[in-house]
Amino acid sequence: MLYEEMDFTDAKMLREKAEMRLNEKQKKEDGALKETDVNKLLHELQVHQIELELQNEELRQAYETAETALKKYTMLFDLSPLGYFSLDAEGTICDLNFTGADILGERRFSLINSNFKLFISDDSKLVFNNFFSKLYTSNVKESCEVLLGYNSKPLCRVYMEGIVTEEEQKCLLSVVDISKFAKV
Repeated sequence: MLYEEMDFTDAKMLREKAEMRLNEKQKKEDGALKETDVNKLLHELQVHQIELELQNEELRQAYETAETALKKYTMLFDLSPLGYFSLDAEGTICDLNFTGADILGERRFSLINSNFKLFISDDSKLVFNNFFSKLYTSNVKESCEVLLGYNSKPLCRVYMEGIVTEEEQKCLLSVVDISKFAKV
């Protein structure tokens, strides 16, 4: 309908036309507004997806770094020429490497939860007990030489160094077979 045909003096008709135009205008704006909201939401989701992909890549790299370090230190621990032991305050073996098991003449996993003191010869028990108690009282690195053996079966003479961890109160012990170098 053209403006010439409209009677602008009829208030009721003018009001109806204004409301119709306002409704049409709001519908167009609502559609445009919804499209703008959808575009904003889509943008935010895409940005969030990229952030997650970046975080995932960082986590993957951190995992690979941790795996490499784990392999390296596992190899260093397990295949070291020194015997390594982790003992609790009573002397129970919590962990050990293959060399430590060889020094004690047993299989590695059969030694876990055994008491290390059982492998100290009777002649060296006093020296070892003093060494072990000093470790837990001084909280500094200590060392000693003892003869290993059990059931009247001598194994070897060893030099050992130990230290106690602060958090777990575990004794970390390194043991070297010095039988070849020891004075008879």
